[in-house]
Amino acid sequence: MNKNYSKHLDLLRKENDSLLTFLKAKFPMFHNSNFFFRDLQYGIRSFLEKKDIIVSYTEADKLAKMIASDWESKGIFIKVNKIGWKVNYPEFATTEPGDPF
Repeated sequence: MNKNYSKHLDLLRKENDSLLTFLKAKFPMFHNSNFFFRDLQYGIRSFLEKKDIIVSYTEADKLAKMIASDWESKGIFIKVNKIGWKVNYPEFATTEPGDPF
């Protein structure tokens, strides 16, 4: 594991709430919705780019796997299959059923 990878992972973990909010703004991420690995991977890349940090596709893949693992252990993600999860984050619940927009 290189130094930059560890630094980026630490930043993502430290800014966990900001990352979740960023992902919710960028992707359809609601309580009890499905969320896919590629969305997490690209979301992490975009989140870091907003902070002027450029990461490779491979590094974003590794970071996404670690963050997903963290969120699974915290109960934020419930694994559905090898490419996705159910979001278990009541703070992201919609107030009305149907189209959130």
